[in-house]
Amino acid sequence: MKTITGILLVMLMHSALVDSAKAQDRKAALVPLPSVDDFTRGENGWALGLGLGVEYEAAYEGSDEYDFEVDLAGAVQWRRGDNIFYWAGETLGWRGLRSEIWLLDAAVGFDEGREESDSDDGHLDGLGDGDEGVEFVLQARRAFDVDWRYWLDGRVVAGENGTLGLLAVGRRFGDQTDGTGHEIAIAAVFHDSDYANKDFGINAEQSAASGLDETNLGGGFRSIGLNYHYRQYIAEKWQIFGEVVYEHYSSDIQDSPIARSNYEAEVGIGFIYVF
Repeated sequence: MKTITGILLVMLMHSALVDSAKAQDRKAALVPLPSVDDFTRGENGWALGLGLGVEYEAAYEGSDEYDFEVDLAGAVQWRRGDNIFYWAGETLGWRGLRSEIWLLDAAVGFDEGREESDSDDGHLDGLGDGDEGVEFVLQARRAFDVDWRYWLDGRVVAGENGTLGLLAVGRRFGDQTDGTGHEIAIAAVFHDSDYANKDFGINAEQSAASGLDETNLGGGFRSIGLNYHYRQYIAEKWQIFGEVVYEHYSSDIQDSPIARSNYEAEVGIGFIYVF
């Protein structure tokens, strides 16, 4: 797996040298942001992007155990003007562009929850499996100008296991309008007590079974994070994409026995074929 990842990283760096003039020939995406995939090529109707991604990520929230994971990538999309309906894995949603500087997004997804077996080192023994649940996501991004060079993002994730909110500011690099290039964002994340305890709380029963101190967290500031996105065409119908995520936990989260590290990081890379 490490060899495969090394090859992908070499190809990622090489593809950054691809002449951007080819991308300019493609029709504009809904918004020119690498973090918002758009496989419609600016045309109404159905579109499909399908591929694979390799991620090196933490085993669970707060874990110091990391491993590789291979996942499907892409989405089925249907576009009508400035509206795209999409199905991406466990998420079904809609996004729409308004007044050229507002991107709205509404989706419903599925939270698989944490499993006790997620820790190979046994750090979750006695805590049991976390609850699965449906989540609803509402998001609004506002660009400072129609070129989407700088933007603000607000997001709310609400479900059976609590509510999480995010505020971010981002910058796009490159002049492409087809959704390729580079993008970086800084985000502050907040949660209510239910969401906090879903990942980092320990009730009396779990404490007795695991030997960990009982922990009950309140709502408030969760973390500060840095996200980097990359997307590029390496052939007429092939995209390469990459992502780096760093999240630094608040002091309250760090005090939980479940948080064995004060941060979480993730690196991902993959390919998508656009039909």
